[in-house]
Amino acid sequence: MEKYYLYIVLSRPNTAVSKMIKLIKNDQFTHASISLDKDIEYMYSFGRRNTYNPFIGRFKQEDINEGIYRFHRDVPGLVMEVETTKEQYERAKILLDHFILNSDSYKYNYKGLIYNLLNKPVCKDDRFLCSEFVYYILNESYIADLKVSRNLVRPQNLLNIEGEIIYEGNLKQIRFPHQVKNRRLHSLMNKIGINF
Repeated sequence: MEKYYLYIVLSRPNTAVSKMIKLIKNDQFTHASISLDKDIEYMYSFGRRNTYNPFIGRFKQEDINEGIYRFHRDVPGLVMEVETTKEQYERAKILLDHFILNSDSYKYNYKGLIYNLLNKPVCKDDRFLCSEFVYYILNESYIADLKVSRNLVRPQNLLNIEGEIIYEGNLKQIRFPHQVKNRRLHSLMNKIGINF
């Protein structure tokens, strides 16, 4: 029987907001993303719309080598693999597709960040924190229920979801065995003149 997985990516980028959360909550991780693929080539979350402007945030596709990550040689983090049923996976994919197709309708939940730090449960339909969004996808897909208002879920809390940590360390250096094998094959094919 085929298995289905989602991937939660937790990180601690070197930004002012991340430093503030670390200072106030002493959390190891301050940012959360979700991915449908083990390569985490496509990660989704809420964050800065523009790399240089921390005051305008939105739903976005993230890349560990782009945006704010581009300026960091070291991004502490981990990747957690969460097994799902086919139905849960498909529901999560539908929800993600909805956010992708309607990305302009969603904004970063700046007030929610304050409410989170004050432990005040307040949610808006069109505004999300990064961890609030990841938890929303997991909860609405019947994958996880932390029994707390979604805006109170911090990246650190996502470690309480049943899953297996498949990588921990510098996310800029992440290499899964199948990626290394594919890179070697790609390199070999380039050497013999086959480009793809």
